[in-house]
Amino acid sequence: LAEGDNSIIVIAGANAKVDQSVVDNAWSAIEQADLVMVQNEIPIPTIEYIVRRCHEANVKVLLNPAPAADLNPEWLELATYITPNEHELSALYPNQSTEETLLANENKIIVTLGSKGVGYADNGKIHTVSGFKVEPVDTTGAGDTFNGAFATAIVNGKSLADALHYGNAAAALSIQRLGAQGGMPTKDEVDAFLAEN
Repeated sequence: LAEGDNSIIVIAGANAKVDQSVVDNAWSAIEQADLVMVQNEIPIPTIEYIVRRCHEANVKVLLNPAPAADLNPEWLELATYITPNEHELSALYPNQSTEETLLANENKIIVTLGSKGVGYADNGKIHTVSGFKVEPVDTTGAGDTFNGAFATAIVNGKSLADALHYGNAAAALSIQRLGAQGGMPTKDEVDAFLAEN
């Protein structure tokens, strides 16, 4: 815990071995996906390769740029959704305000705002999908939970706003439990939480 938030050390291990050959070997499954989700815990050249190949094959890509890294804006443009937190957003677009970045990337960049929810732009306006008021136990994995739930909702036909609301609900449930994986809720738990809230 650092300054009221989690602080994470990444030891890449096997993730460092995920290279283009791994992508190529799995390509027959990847090209049939509704959406491919990647984050910065595998080598950046591999992420670029995935984004480019998926773009060429018309496969949607959700990029969660965590942990923060210097990424090439040219291939970032090819991602369908980019879901940074505020720190990661400023690392990706250091010379722009959050508002400028969102407005220049409508319905593409979704910035997570912790307890305040998430922000995005549409039709020239900034929109915020509010978070849920819960008592946090452990915020580790909240971003991963949000991204997984958002991705599930969007590929199942929910609107962007509804998918973000669903992701927020899943994240709210996750922070009420210990652990990243152990804190992740099931679909039934998210549906029940939404029905109550």
